[in-house]
Amino acid sequence: MSFPEAIFKIIEENNCPLYELGDEFRLSGKAVLLGDNEEKKFINTSVIKMPTDRPVCRILISDITAVLVEYGSMENIPKYVTNCSGCTGLIKIEYNQERKFTAADMDKSEDDLSFATKLLKRFPIFKDLDEADIKKLAPMLKMKKFAGESTIIKNGDSASNLYIIVSGKAEVVVDDTVIGVMEKGEVFGEISLLIGTPAGATVKVTELVTVLFIYGKDFKKVLNMFPSLQMYFARLLARRLARTNVERLEEFASGMIGRLSENPPSELLQTLNLNHKTGVLTLTLSQGSAELSFREGNLIRAKYSKKEGKEAFFSILMEKEGRFKFTPGLSDEEMDTPELGDFMWLLMEGMRRIDEEETD
Repeated sequence: MSFPEAIFKIIEENNCPLYELGDEFRLSGKAVLLGDNEEKKFINTSVIKMPTDRPVCRILISDITAVLVEYGSMENIPKYVTNCSGCTGLIKIEYNQERKFTAADMDKSEDDLSFATKLLKRFPIFKDLDEADIKKLAPMLKMKKFAGESTIIKNGDSASNLYIIVSGKAEVVVDDTVIGVMEKGEVFGEISLLIGTPAGATVKVTELVTVLFIYGKDFKKVLNMFPSLQMYFARLLARRLARTNVERLEEFASGMIGRLSENPPSELLQTLNLNHKTGVLTLTLSQGSAELSFREGNLIRAKYSKKEGKEAFFSILMEKEGRFKFTPGLSDEEMDTPELGDFMWLLMEGMRRIDEEETD
């Protein structure tokens, strides 16, 4: 026997640890009163479908089920708005009686998509996407609000989400010093996701911020789906690292020796690229020695174990322990050697392979 289904949707969210704005919960069933009214015994046949890939919150389930007990069945429930009884956060849920999907709704859906396309194309990150692209991307975009003085990302946090500011302002803080202010259209969180390093700064809200965000687990999927976003992030990564690593770049004015445990390959190689260094990086790694040659920051040669070229570069990126030494200068012959490829593309492809290997 089937019962009508009601959809409860989160219309307001404030620091809920489990759910987000727009999440839906589908409730069906009946609550039948048995015996006389004095005993108040119920048989409750409710079924609740939770949002995909979300944990179960028994507090919210209890709140939604209470609606069914109050009205007896879905047919009797009017428009209904209530707050979750809460734990550490607060959410507001709304129910409207479900209508059949009509041709008019389809027209409206197309209008909404057209509107969403125009809205998203105002942001630099989405300007090269067309309506078909945005239709594919939209299900992966989530929205969230952060109150003033709250922290979105904390220095040292591991990679989590990619954020795009829709409205409001946030400060970028390093060692208790504000090094920048971000506003509408600006993107953050991408460095940790692209190269796997912890956040290098704290992002703190100064004025109520609304963000669109993409879960870290979906980020690589989005990059693979949309080549224009790969180019956007390659350029953004280069600019960001050029600003934040000025002091480290100065250390390479002469030769440098160190350990990979203190300078991971991804950071070390980016530093050489961004500082336009010319020379040879020699490494002692788990499978023997390795060499990478740079000309004005561009990778022209890579050799490790029995591998050469791009595959050697990707293998070096996967190493976590070892020693390195950078020696400035190249031979005349190496100065004429062609590049192995765009450095930022090579780096992103290497990090993608690392991510795939870790999830296997």
